[in-house]
Amino acid sequence: MTATRNAVPSAGSGSLARTGRLAALGLGVALFASACGGGATAPSNGGTTGAGAASGLSCPSTGSGAQATEHPTGNPAKVPASKGSTDKPLKLGTLLPTTGTLAYLGPPEIAAVNLAVKDINAAGGVLGKDISVVHRDSGDTTTDIATQSVDEMLGQGVSAIIGAASSSVSMNVIDKITRAGVLQISPANTSPAFSTYDDNGLYFRTAPSDVLQGRTLGSYMISCGAQTLGMIVLNDPYGTGLQKNVKEAFTQAGGQVVAEEMFNTGDSQFGSQVDSVVAAKPDAIALITFEEVKSIAPLLLAKGIKPEQLFLVDGNTADLSKDLDKGTMEGAQGTIPGTFAKTDFRKRLATVDSKLKDYAYAGEAYDATTLVALAAEAAGSTDGKEIAKQMQAVSEDGDKCYDFAACVTLLREGKDIDYDGISGPISFDKNGDPTEAYVGIYKYDAANVPKPVREEFGKL
Repeated sequence: MTATRNAVPSAGSGSLARTGRLAALGLGVALFASACGGGATAPSNGGTTGAGAASGLSCPSTGSGAQATEHPTGNPAKVPASKGSTDKPLKLGTLLPTTGTLAYLGPPEIAAVNLAVKDINAAGGVLGKDISVVHRDSGDTTTDIATQSVDEMLGQGVSAIIGAASSSVSMNVIDKITRAGVLQISPANTSPAFSTYDDNGLYFRTAPSDVLQGRTLGSYMISCGAQTLGMIVLNDPYGTGLQKNVKEAFTQAGGQVVAEEMFNTGDSQFGSQVDSVVAAKPDAIALITFEEVKSIAPLLLAKGIKPEQLFLVDGNTADLSKDLDKGTMEGAQGTIPGTFAKTDFRKRLATVDSKLKDYAYAGEAYDATTLVALAAEAAGSTDGKEIAKQMQAVSEDGDKCYDFAACVTLLREGKDIDYDGISGPISFDKNGDPTEAYVGIYKYDAANVPKPVREEFGKL
């Protein structure tokens, strides 16, 4: 994410359908038009949910829909031997949060990387050698942990670094990584700033730019019946980038933003921002924050705002069951880029981390690891610059494949591949951005746990 993601529970015991498919987002104004009046929408479970009925809002109905299509997978035992070789086995590093404001994002991302490494090595590794991974903490922007971690990993000769989760943290270290000739790929950076950043062709991400999340959230609030919007926003690249795109989508669809209040990283008092937004009497309030939501949401609710009026983003749509009284957030909603973690994937993640409860950006982390490995095989090299040259090629315009074993088999048979992963299609553009992706919409239950309710697919 731009800042980063929260661990989010997956959908019950089964997979949710790919609902509300969008051919293209364009300006994003009509993103949810079909949800309200026909077309490709989430299958109804019989009647509307009325997510915001108490506050005058009524969001599109949701339903479990059909089970997701099962994709064919490869057989690790039957992968042909690599036609290439390397004296330097592929070594990866991760720069993911185990401390700081985004520490809840670390466990699912780290578990997913470990699972991908396990799967890759089960299929014979890359260029005939097992790959390895070094994990280091990214911390957050209040510390210099990320810089120290990057220095350590570069000293160990990693070819690629997976991370950071926070866009701001990545901005602090991207030059150090890419100027060293090392590939950087984030599973969670969403700041639009990376799309045009001078990274020597070495930066990629498997999470979509917040242009997509912003359009989705702005249009979704309109579909719920909101005509006026208040916003409380973290003043950093993540917050302001997302704010811009939410505002554009909301206003272009006919809504009016009546209050925009900012705060800075490290702030702990939010009374003035809350008072200003409440005074504007908005139909909906977008909270573009990180863990500050634990303080801001109760203040808003104490002023008479209903939970159904609150709309969160990937930086704060987290499990709040241990932080707030039961029922506090019931009915609030949030968006997180990426498809929902399906049952099989959750079970496989448990083989590497049995205590895992959250899954935000796990799919994107798994796919980031797999794509680097496939690109290294395609390049016949574990050099970061050579791997980067093949990243776009293995993600688009070839034979569809859905896991490392199947994809590397095709590569070794001399075929071009198009990897579609756990998080959905990737299809990197020349800037290292995915050009298509899902955005999940989650709704808080009585225990203050966000539950997935629908997915929206869009192209950039």
